[in-house]
Amino acid sequence: MRDFSLVVKIIYIRSFLLLLYSSINKFKKMRIFISFLLLNLFFINVFSQKKDMISLWPGKVPGESKPKAAPAADTKTKDNVFRYAEVTDPALEVFLPDKSVSNGSAVIICPGGGYNILAYDLEGTEIAGWLNSIGFTAFVLQYRIPQKKDGALQDAQRALRVVRSESGKWNIDPDNIGIMGFSAGGSLSARASTRFNEKTYPPVDKTDSLSCRPSFTMLIYPAYLDQGPELSLTPELKLSDEVPPMFIFETAVDPYCNSAFVMGKALRDAKLSVEVHVLPQGAHGYGLRKGTRAGETWPLLAEQWLIETLNTIN
Repeated sequence: MRDFSLVVKIIYIRSFLLLLYSSINKFKKMRIFISFLLLNLFFINVFSQKKDMISLWPGKVPGESKPKAAPAADTKTKDNVFRYAEVTDPALEVFLPDKSVSNGSAVIICPGGGYNILAYDLEGTEIAGWLNSIGFTAFVLQYRIPQKKDGALQDAQRALRVVRSESGKWNIDPDNIGIMGFSAGGSLSARASTRFNEKTYPPVDKTDSLSCRPSFTMLIYPAYLDQGPELSLTPELKLSDEVPPMFIFETAVDPYCNSAFVMGKALRDAKLSVEVHVLPQGAHGYGLRKGTRAGETWPLLAEQWLIETLNTIN
């Protein structure tokens, strides 16, 4: 079992505290108090969340030329996002909600990063915390990077099957397992939601006899869905009556916003269930952090959609 969340959070908090120290020079006591408060909140969060790590492939990873290794952190980019720069041993990090709020449903989260990196906290573990707070078991997917789109789809399909196969372990309804993604993770989620009838890898065990169709899908500022002729729907995204209900959120100033418009229109034209929200501002890559209207708005809309969608599919 691997568990990197503690290391991730320590790095994140350390970076944040250094930034805080540099910006508050005149108030030493305030610096000490804020640091103490943040560290206490950090450890409360770490130890209150129940986590586990599941390696997706018991043997050789299909199509992977490199040996299995722990995911490599991106040490070059200096900001408030923790990133993985390489993944060769795809895995799921499990986040369980408190039993008092658990609703028996689950979501697999695909962080974004242009298929080059994974914005692991911003679009992964922080999203898991939100999902836990509204009753969902969350699984953050460490899919293969960099630039391994075929491998990433194999990882997403395998992840859906693994969660479904072990749903009883986590008290999850196997018919209530969804997927969501951000940016390139939105692309991966859309691909998993439209190509679930394709066998993208040879079966490795009995788990691969199960369906990899998500029960529902959420795409938050998705990218790469408009790569067809004249910015039409990406050809690999084949729509059928089995495509799950989708929630799409975007902002008009996002350079990738056409992906949301194209996907929403295609689903509507195919008479499939879709809900699309567009705000005028918000750019790209905001996750659900405070400070942007978009980041504070989509979780509220998505929560209501999830409630209504679960009632519909059950």
